[in-house]
Amino acid sequence: MDILGGDVVVAGAGLIGLAVAFELAERGATVRVFDTGEPGRAASWAGAGMLAPYTEAVDDKPFLDLCAASLAAYPAFVERVRSASGIDPKLFLDGIVNAAFDEAQLAHVAARVRDLSGAGVECELLDRTQTLALEPALGANVVGASIVRCEGSVDNRRLGRALLAACVARGVLVSQVTSIGVECDARRALGVRTDRGFVPASAVVNACGAWAGSLEGVPAAFLPPVFPVKGQMLALAVPDGLVRRPVWVPGAYLVPRDDGRLLVGATVESGGFDTRVTAEGMHALLDAALAAAPALRDFTLAETWAGLRPGSPDGRPFIGSTPLDGFYLATGHYRNGILLAPATATFVADAIADERSATEAFGLGRLISRV
Repeated sequence: MDILGGDVVVAGAGLIGLAVAFELAERGATVRVFDTGEPGRAASWAGAGMLAPYTEAVDDKPFLDLCAASLAAYPAFVERVRSASGIDPKLFLDGIVNAAFDEAQLAHVAARVRDLSGAGVECELLDRTQTLALEPALGANVVGASIVRCEGSVDNRRLGRALLAACVARGVLVSQVTSIGVECDARRALGVRTDRGFVPASAVVNACGAWAGSLEGVPAAFLPPVFPVKGQMLALAVPDGLVRRPVWVPGAYLVPRDDGRLLVGATVESGGFDTRVTAEGMHALLDAALAAAPALRDFTLAETWAGLRPGSPDGRPFIGSTPLDGFYLATGHYRNGILLAPATATFVADAIADERSATEAFGLGRLISRV
């Protein structure tokens, strides 16, 4: 379906921006993507790729509904991307374990299982024996766990590469530039100006992640109030299958990759645009991981890194149209940007096509209405 009478420009080549560009191109739009960094990097590259709206305990219903819809859409989304790119993003939806190490933690996990089961989510409460049968690397002091069967993970770095290749295969032009600014008049966005010149567009999408609130040229009233939230992570080199699926433990989570890395994340820090890896951050993650799985102490620390998540005042993302004609938002996803890539792409493409099926729950106006 040809959704536009003109071109679309996406500012930001993270997973969200690339997913939006891919969706638009699949529908027949002519799309250009600009970023001042390498495509698929920043928060998109730094995450762990968990698809876990229920284990994350999202309790904001409109947001949870969006997350659940995106999780359900993930298999078809990944297959479309894989088919277009030839790159397998390694999607695994074989469950996420939330391990408890004392009776208070187990009671909390059990209450969560009751709530989720009552809402129709497939999950189970496991005793100690069942937990260790699923994840034998956990320590002997584990007392039980839950498993949410429909959740899982995707290799976000591979997904970034796959989305970039899929976009290129669908005719999207992806460019790394020195500067990006939106040009607009009093009524609408007109296009984007970079150091390479001006590109006119019938629609401009702000998918700049943690930097979305400072996109040049946009009147302040139409910029989303996003802010950076730092997350540090590390990876251990472990034998294949030592940890079989993503596992939440007190103070950390463990996410296995099929390349022999076990990701351990992630801190949550306020501190502006600082992306340094710190001794304190690594100490906190290692302490949590080793307390839950002491066997990890003998393995090599293979990698450390940090990224900046785009936070928002109420925890919801900003997705869809704005009062400035031709200017759209796809940012503020905080911890769920990877999970929300399919739903965000559909949401934005529908908004540009004027097929709005969503509410104002993710628009700029919601913050005013809550005052």
